[in-house]
This record gives sequence, structure tokens and C-alpha cells, in this order.
Amino acid sequence: MKVTDLLTAATVNLDLKSTTKKDVLDELASTLDKAGKLNDLTEYRAALDKREEQSTTGIGDGVAIPHSKTAAVKEAAIAFGRSKEGVDFQSLDGQPAHLFFMIAATDGANATHLEALSTLSTFLIDAGFREKLMNAATSEEIVSLFDEQESESENVAAEEKKAAENNTDGYEVLAVTGCPTGIAHTYMAADALKQKAKEMGVSIKVQTNGSTGIKNRLQADEIEKAKGIIVAASIKIDVEPFKGKPLVQVPVTDGIRKPEELINEVIEGKAPVYQGDGSAPKAAAEEESKGKKINIYKNLMNGVTYMLPFVVGGGILIAISYLIASLTGVELRHVASVADVHDFPTLLSFIGNGNAMYLMIPILAGFIAMSIADRPGLAPGMVGGLMALTSNAGFLGGLIAGFLAGYVVELVKWAFQKWPQSLDGLKPVLIYPVFGIFITGALMFLINQPISDFMEAMTHLLNSMGTGNLVLLGLILGGMMGIDLGGPFNKIAFTFGIAMISAGNFYPQAAVMAGGMVPPLGMALATTLFAHKFNKSQRDAGKVAYVLGAAFISEGAIPFGAADPIRVMVSTTIGSALAGGLALLFGIGLRPPHGGIFVIPLVSNGNPFLYALAIIIGTVVTAIIYGIWKKPLKEQKSA
Repeated sequence: MKVTDLLTAATVNLDLKSTTKKDVLDELASTLDKAGKLNDLTEYRAALDKREEQSTTGIGDGVAIPHSKTAAVKEAAIAFGRSKEGVDFQSLDGQPAHLFFMIAATDGANATHLEALSTLSTFLIDAGFREKLMNAATSEEIVSLFDEQESESENVAAEEKKAAENNTDGYEVLAVTGCPTGIAHTYMAADALKQKAKEMGVSIKVQTNGSTGIKNRLQADEIEKAKGIIVAASIKIDVEPFKGKPLVQVPVTDGIRKPEELINEVIEGKAPVYQGDGSAPKAAAEEESKGKKINIYKNLMNGVTYMLPFVVGGGILIAISYLIASLTGVELRHVASVADVHDFPTLLSFIGNGNAMYLMIPILAGFIAMSIADRPGLAPGMVGGLMALTSNAGFLGGLIAGFLAGYVVELVKWAFQKWPQSLDGLKPVLIYPVFGIFITGALMFLINQPISDFMEAMTHLLNSMGTGNLVLLGLILGGMMGIDLGGPFNKIAFTFGIAMISAGNFYPQAAVMAGGMVPPLGMALATTLFAHKFNKSQRDAGKVAYVLGAAFISEGAIPFGAADPIRVMVSTTIGSALAGGLALLFGIGLRPPHGGIFVIPLVSNGNPFLYALAIIIGTVVTAIIYGIWKKPLKEQKSA
């Protein structure tokens, strides 16, 4: 679809009467309404104002692109307005705007519409094209100018594609752009960066995170070869794949206004190296060179990451409800309706258990599927997860539903890949959701009962375990938490603990949290007890590790593990296993899946002081083993 399919002579106004920003929005919205493009003028105007509240759409250089995607739009369209005198539009450069492009996208705007709208925004980077628009005499001439520009743009795109196919040396600079609506600024920033890089003789690849999904996705080998990365975005971008690389992070408007400055910051080595936030391991950054989604660990952790706030918030509220009920003598009741809530502990339980925890499995499944199949995977994944929840297939059912939905949608995409391009717009709004939800739902209907039976048997086994068996389980889970300091074994144990919480068994999570707190606390204590064996930077890292360990962040021990892996791994594994085993020997159960020392008073059963003792013993053992085993500073230097 061309820009001129959306911009017609009927939606062009070459002589705007408006003298204020509000009047411009009113006048152009009325132009769209008179052309029959809107369902509701008032609602559309409100949507425009809401978008302007986020940030001005006056992008500078005399151009403004107010836009909105809303159900108030009947048919996707573009209105053009021109003011010779100029209007104060609160533009980024503080100068009056003369050229106005009002973009109206329907709530379910298809890919072809959105790509045409994004193409418009890239044209306006060209100063020569803007000058032609200012000098055009008729509405028809405006439309003709866009026709010419579109043909030229197609030629440039073909050249870029050919250059990319022949590129074997990688790119000097990589970039990612994104804006809240994913229509205009996303592509303007990308185009500005590409044009400026071409002028500077710098090779660049830009990934756009727009309304039609991620285009031009950056690959792991490209990231490895690049000098640095620019993230010009006003939405959340996953930057963990860029760990260890120079990284510049700025709002999307800086990508439009300051492309040369951003590129120079990378090329001249001024960009800071991104160290990562510890939330994702290096494996999460790896993708298959051809963009395949076969990365089970990454997909699983994507689901767990989005699920965790529901579990943590809900679990702690439930634990607090039990604590308050026991202190006040109130009988805690599990209710199904807000109308049945008559006391504060019951309210906490209703919010935590009846709502937050209820969403846990659908959210897990939905975001696993989304990690595999992008946005089209979300709905089938959540439906499959909800079916697992309501069929008592539990956490395991949610895991299976997430992966099943993701690969079902990938299969549907493959099946419809040869559809006529003119029908591509039906895929995200009709084909993917209908076939994805149906196939996933039908498969879950067939397998939910066996999964439910397995979960019930597993829960019964854990509940019937004697003390000796529980201690063995605690030793295993605790050791897994300490063996790789936040790596796959650690995350598998943590995920198992959450699964058991959802099944009503709270012992495993007590072992998991105790084992996960020990590594950083043990390393921190070692720097205190054996200070003569650590240099100043290591002792400083130990102070930080105290805080991280207390907050149940196992990754706090990574700086020590990276420098001395064998000694640290053995020491933390022994101490963590001991802490996990003691926690279950003491009969501790834990509802909150996270929180460290802050949730020790909220243990579901057992004595909180004994739980703290288990963690302290594991910490001391780790510190002593490592402190004695670690080489003195002189031997470290000579080595």
C-alpha cells in the first residue's frame, strides 16, 4: 500500500487558518471527519490529545506529525496541512511548524496500513522534499510529490537490501528504535540514523520496534562484531543481548534530532559499556543466525520474568493475610467474590490468592509463547495457560501450554506465508488468533487430564515425604541454587519451587530461597573474616554482596565466581546445599517466592528463627571453606 492510498486531495489543506496547536488539531481532525475517515470526531480528538501528553509530535525542522491509533477511526488516512506563517507546536527545536501530517490509524490497523504510515514519516527527513511541499501550488501536486518520493524510496530500499545480503563483515554501528505508537517516530529515527551514517561513511543496521512488530532484527553475530549499539527508544527495549558492548540509550526523539552525535559517541569510543542488570544470563542474548526461536531456556525465562511480579506480590499478600489473621484471631476465609470480603486479612487473601496468583499460569504461558512467536503468540498462550489452570494441570500445564502455543503459531505463520501480499493485513487480526487459539485449545483439551493426574501424583508424593526424604530434596534444591550463581541450574530449581507453591506445597521454595541467599552472603562474609586474602576492590564487592544476598539475588556472587570459579563453585554449592537441607529438616515452608530476609517472618510453617539459622549456617560454612582454600594475595599476584 502506498502513502497516496491514504493521503488524497480530499484530505489536503494547503492554507490552514489555525494559529495555535489546539486549532491545528481541530482543523485537521475536521478535515478527516468531512472526508468520512472517522467514526467519532470527539473521541479521535481526545486520542490525539492523549498522545500529545506523552511527548510533542512537533519533531522539528518545521514538521509536526500528530497521530493516534484508535477505534474512533473508520478508515486509515493521512491529512496534510500547511501554514505559511507557522504555528507554535511546542516542537523539539523550539521553532514554528509549517507542515502538518495527521495520521489516523484504525484500532486494528493492518500491517500494510501501518507500513505506509511509517513510510510517510521517513520521507520528511529529507530537507529537499520538505521544501517541495512548502512550494506546491495544488493538492494534486502534493499527492504527486509523494508518488515520486515513493518510487525513489523503493529504489533505495532495494539497494539497501542488496548491500545487506552482500555484507559478510558486519556493521560498525547497530541501532534499535521504538516509540509508544510505533507509527511515526520509530521510523523517522531509523531513517535519520541511516542517512547520517551514509553521509559519515559508517556502516549501520537499524532494528525498528514498530506497530507491525520487530523488523530488521539484530543478530548475535552482528552484535558481536559491532563497535557499539544505539538504542533510541521511548518504550522498553530488551538490552540484555548487548551486555558487554558499548551502549547509548536515548529517547527516540534524539535519534531524529541528534543522529550524528549518537553515531560519533559509538565510533569515538565514548559510549559506556553495558554491564547488564543481572536479570538474564548471556544465553538469553543468543539467537540462531537465521532467527529461529529454538531456545527453550530463553523462552522459559521470558515467561518466568513476566510471571514473577504476580507471584511475588500475590504470595507476600497471602502470607501477610495469614500472619494478621493469626495475630488478631480473625478466621481467614477464602472467598470467590469481593462481596464476601468483610475483614482486612480476607481482603489481602482475596487480592493475592483470588486474583494475582490466579493470573500466574496464564501470564507464564502467554509470555513463553510470545517469546517464541512474538505478539501473535500471546493470546493463544494465555488461553492455553488458563485452560491448564482451570483443569488443575497447574504450573506444568502452563509450561506446556506456552511452548505449545508458540510453536503452533509459528506453524500457522509458515502455513500462510505464501498468501497474497494484499491479504497480509488479515494475518495478525484474524488468521493467527483464530487458528492459534483453536489449535492450542484443542490440544490442551486432549492433554490437560494426563498432566493434571501427574501434578496430583507429584504433589501427593511431596506431601507424603518423610523428614529424611525432605532433607534430601532440600540438599538437592539448595545445591542447585549455589552451583552456577544464577545460571540454568539455579533457575530450574527456582522454577520448581514456584511450581510447588502453585500446587500448595511450600517446602521446596524454603530450600530454594535459603540456598540462593547463601552464595553472595558467604562470599561477603569471607571478605570480612579473611580480609587479608582479598584486595580492596574485592572487599568492596563483598559489601555489595551482603545487600544482594540479603535480598535473595544469587548473582551477587558472580564477581567472585568469575575470578576464581572452581573454589567459589565448590564452596557455594556445599553451603547452599546445607542451608536447603537444614531448612527442610526444620520443617520450614514458604509461600512468598522472593524477598530474602524481608519474608523470613512470613514462613508458612516452622520457626522463622530456625529458618534464619539454616541460612546463617550455610553462609558461615561457605565463607570458611572458601576463606581457607583461597590463595593468599602474594600467591595470587605471582600466579
